[in-house]
Amino acid sequence: MKEMKLKEGDTAPGFTAPANGGGEVSLSQFRGQAVVLYFYPKDNTPGCNKEACGFRDAHDEITAKGAVVLGVSADSAARHDKFIDKFGLPFSLIADEDKSICEAYGVWGDKSFMGRTFLGIKRMTFLIDADGVIRKIWPKVKVATHAAEVLAALDEL
Repeated sequence: MKEMKLKEGDTAPGFTAPANGGGEVSLSQFRGQAVVLYFYPKDNTPGCNKEACGFRDAHDEITAKGAVVLGVSADSAARHDKFIDKFGLPFSLIADEDKSICEAYGVWGDKSFMGRTFLGIKRMTFLIDADGVIRKIWPKVKVATHAAEVLAALDEL
């Protein structure tokens, strides 16, 4: 498995995948608006909760800038439904159970935690413009300030 290394200026890899609420989401359906595509390790874990709630709290400002937020993890759509209900998340969460989207974006790989290495989803965010081009990549997300960084980057689009 070759790790993809996307860079700013690349065309964002397209996808269609199951999402919360039983539907499917395709990246192409958001052509014409900016997409904040964020990858996170797991529903209902402390850092992921904080990151999702940050996007929830900034959601009105993000949509006012013409952007949509999409979260991606390897959790099932049913788990996503519970996560959304628990925190009142106003955006779609994509179920990438086969990790194909994670692999396409280069966020699936070796992680280390407390001295052990394992495969997992790296917490990364991609800002994709209205034409489907990656404009900004956050390779190391700091959950506490991340929504504010994304808002600032949207102003630059």
